[in-house]
Amino acid sequence: MGSASTYPRFRGRVASDVVIVGGGITGALVAAAFAREGIPVVLLESGCVGSGSTAASSALLLREPDRGLADLATRYGAAASRRIWELGDDAVQDLIRTLHRHRIECDLVQRDAIYYATNTHALHDLRSEFLLRSRAGFPCEWLSPADVRRATGVPMRGAIRTSGNAQFDPYKACVGLMRAARAEGAAIYERSPVIRIVHARQRVRVHMRHGHIDAARVIIATGYATRHFRPLAGRFRMYRTYVLATRPLNEREQRDVGLGNVMIWDTDRPYHYARWTPDRRLLLGGADRAIRRGQTRTRVFTSATRELRAHFEALLPSLGDIGIERAWEGVFAVTADSLPFVGPHRKYPGHLFALGYGGNGMTFGSLAARLLLEQWRGERTPDQRLFHFSRLR
Repeated sequence: MGSASTYPRFRGRVASDVVIVGGGITGALVAAAFAREGIPVVLLESGCVGSGSTAASSALLLREPDRGLADLATRYGAAASRRIWELGDDAVQDLIRTLHRHRIECDLVQRDAIYYATNTHALHDLRSEFLLRSRAGFPCEWLSPADVRRATGVPMRGAIRTSGNAQFDPYKACVGLMRAARAEGAAIYERSPVIRIVHARQRVRVHMRHGHIDAARVIIATGYATRHFRPLAGRFRMYRTYVLATRPLNEREQRDVGLGNVMIWDTDRPYHYARWTPDRRLLLGGADRAIRRGQTRTRVFTSATRELRAHFEALLPSLGDIGIERAWEGVFAVTADSLPFVGPHRKYPGHLFALGYGGNGMTFGSLAARLLLEQWRGERTPDQRLFHFSRLR
């Protein structure tokens, strides 16, 4: 992972069809999708490509949203909840195909995911969720306590196992997608923060310090509402998430830990997750904290990472003898239903948004690229309404 600048600062006055604000993996996916269709596009990143929340992500590419079928069905009905899950599944496969098509080296591997219950009440709900998924036609397998122990080393009472998920290096993927977008004709600029955006006469003008861009649409792919969109901030709750990485383990140490080549996450909220890297490091993530005014960031970081390590050492005791080599944090936004907002907002003509991914940013970033391209073409589909701002009042 790195953050060296590759692209120039923006200078001058140009025109384009589309301006994308945000150089994380969502911006890269949108830029690559639009450029592949021959649409003139300019991408602006305030820092360096991939150096924000994308670089901090542990990049679990999960087919399943943070909210289960049962939760979404209670809010939106059985048909809509099933469609949301289908779209998540499609988005994972689309992203895998995109990375393969562009031959992007990013340590991409497909992995089964094991979602396990942490207590008796959660076990009952998880079993009900499994039956609901099975009846809806989503392939999954119920694991007994012995099955969970064999696959993960974790002594839990039951779990759901799903296939078709993946993991990768998010920074490498983002950088590779940016290269692919540029090869298709996209213009990429780093260290080019947007000062203001003005809409007039069916066009938008995006102002930077050293010039501006006139375009038909601006796509805001910053992950959450920045200071330019303060009226939207109330729709999100901001969190910090934390990740620990062990030193590389040898084969014996890896066997002692007991976790197989699967991704695991639990029913706690906020949840905890773990996965192996290609060089046999174990990534441990979670312990999310809501961002509040007056917090001492260093103190919260220390508390969260200590809690995270203690949590996993209790589950996998052999970790107590293994050193943590790195620890870091990332920032993400959560909506009331844990689904993103993708599309227009009535208060911001000429804008399209892709914001609020929760803990599933890689999957929803891929889905956002598809939905935004549809909207640019003037296509209106029922899928778009599932992620529209108007769904939450």
